[in-house]
Amino acid sequence: MLRGRSIIYYLDDKIIRLSNYYRGEETLSSKTSGRLELERAVTDQLGRQLGGRALLFHQAVAERLGLNATDLKCLDLARGEKDITAGRIAEVTGLTTAALTSVIDRLEARGIVRRERDIGDRRKVFVRPIPERMTEIGRLFESLDRAMRQLYADYTVADLTFLRVW
Repeated sequence: MLRGRSIIYYLDDKIIRLSNYYRGEETLSSKTSGRLELERAVTDQLGRQLGGRALLFHQAVAERLGLNATDLKCLDLARGEKDITAGRIAEVTGLTTAALTSVIDRLEARGIVRRERDIGDRRKVFVRPIPERMTEIGRLFESLDRAMRQLYADYTVADLTFLRVW
């Protein structure tokens, strides 16, 4: 069972019950209306409220870097995949290649990424984050990381595994 605060502190009770359902300690499906109410509450909290707060946080980070939220999310994709091409970022984000070119231009102008042509296919362009800048940008997330680690201290390994899988 989840203990203490949940990842969304004002959703403690609902997250606890959801965790119990996952671990088989309680059956929420026995009361369909109760389960539907819980699903709606979780969707509201995680989908709308948490999503909105995450967007505001990332917007603030982007502004500190002289970027916009789209630029920051594209950078996140470049950080997450070793050999990501500009075309792949455009595909994942739904941006046109022209719009993505502008994103990469802004990231490159700020010394955050560099373009690298594929030796085997000169039409492909890899987007490579600059390691020193990734360290600097990582510092902007340190307070969030600390807060999350404090929150996670209240959870068991099983709880954290559930949250990760979920």
